[in-house]
Amino acid sequence: MTGLLLEQAAMLPVALPLLTAALTALLWSWPRAQRAVSLMGLVLTAAAGVSLLLRVLDTGIQVIEFGGWAPPFGISFAADRLSAVLVLISGVLGVAVGLYGLVSVGDRQARAGYYVLLHGLLAAVNGAFLTGDLFNLYVWFEIMLITAMGLLALNRTRAQIDGTIRYAVLNLLSTLLFLLAVALVYGVTGSLNMADIAASLTGAETPPVMVLAAALLFAAFGIKAGYFPLFFWLPASYHTASIAVSALFAGLLTKVGVYACFRVFTLLFDVSFGGVRELAVLLAAATMVFGVFGAAVQWDVRRILSFHIVSQIGYMLLGLALATPLAMAAAVFYIVHHIIVKANLFLVAGAMQRASGTFDLRRSGGLARQSPLLALLFLIPAMSLAGIPPLSGFWAKFTIIDASFRAEAGWLAALGLFVGLMTLYSMSKIWIHAFWKPARIDRTAPRRVPVPMVAAILGLGLITVVIGLQPDPLYRFALDAAAELADRGGYIEAVLGFVPLLQEAQ
Repeated sequence: MTGLLLEQAAMLPVALPLLTAALTALLWSWPRAQRAVSLMGLVLTAAAGVSLLLRVLDTGIQVIEFGGWAPPFGISFAADRLSAVLVLISGVLGVAVGLYGLVSVGDRQARAGYYVLLHGLLAAVNGAFLTGDLFNLYVWFEIMLITAMGLLALNRTRAQIDGTIRYAVLNLLSTLLFLLAVALVYGVTGSLNMADIAASLTGAETPPVMVLAAALLFAAFGIKAGYFPLFFWLPASYHTASIAVSALFAGLLTKVGVYACFRVFTLLFDVSFGGVRELAVLLAAATMVFGVFGAAVQWDVRRILSFHIVSQIGYMLLGLALATPLAMAAAVFYIVHHIIVKANLFLVAGAMQRASGTFDLRRSGGLARQSPLLALLFLIPAMSLAGIPPLSGFWAKFTIIDASFRAEAGWLAALGLFVGLMTLYSMSKIWIHAFWKPARIDRTAPRRVPVPMVAAILGLGLITVVIGLQPDPLYRFALDAAAELADRGGYIEAVLGFVPLLQEAQ
């Protein structure tokens, strides 16, 4: 039985959330039972992520062929280092959000489908990380879109409906572009399996229509990731959701778009193909700058954090644009760090609102005196996001800026340092107005932050501190993951069982 589970390790991170979603749907009228089943499912999903990563590290890329159909005719899952670590981090984040939701998600939200949608979203995210099929990636994107829209509109307030519409419009455009690109790729290669497509394009003259397909894929994934200039749906919608949902979105949804860019533009196309590198450099710079300036003028904590999602995505895109081994490794490190830190900051924002009664910095204050522990729990992810040593964000920014200098792109390194300073300004703004300045209203009985909220925030904060104090294991892992991404032949051989002729010649 254990051997069978290990063989199916690449399927469990999708199967377990789907099973949990079905069980919580059956328990629709019993919110307390839904919470228990949901939390158990989240823990098992995280454990499945650990098992998958250990198996990948032990035996290499894990491949599962569904229905007994060998690729390229059937759908396959393929887990390498990058996809496995993202599945693990999504599981860890799911546990934190589930723990936080014990006190932030009420019976009304549970009966509205929160737990079913939550696990459906996690299944879609993990499916996108693991799929080896281009059309199947589109399917997981669509499931992710549907469940995300349900979670956004869960309370059916006017602001949530407005945010859901904004979210849907741009993401439906992304869907259309993605489908057009899939049709073009299939028309040229006759396949949808990404390894088979890569094999057919290896060593062959690329038809001009594939330049259009690459551009469409980059645009589609760019909308999902929040690249400039089509990022405005993100700060217009994320702040309308409940905090548990916002934290999950902040950590995972944009990273699926980033992951898809890395997968497609290392496996199917080279990043230099069709001028993608030059475009990516400009978009990375613009994404960092517009995101950080957008955050600087906001007063709602959730909107500040939403704009900083955009600015930090620019650093990840920069790693892909530079495309050196060090830059790719820096991007992998940055993605892992950012998922944890950004989700944690949203959870802290919810705790701040619980303690002060508002998300508006102009109406807040006195939290450092009222809740010193909450002040510390805010400083850890906030300073990490700004790149202050010895936290994880320092090493993430250091590696990407070092990679920029080594790639003789000093202006990008300087821009990254400037954006880091502006990020520190935004985090300091939150600290001064919410924690340091006196409270507008002196409370005789301070509003307490529930223990599950503190536990979830503390857990993610400890991960940030551990990565910061011991960055070498993650850095070495990121270097190996980057090398694996660059080894197109290794991925193709793992899925199809052979190495393209060009790779053999090398």
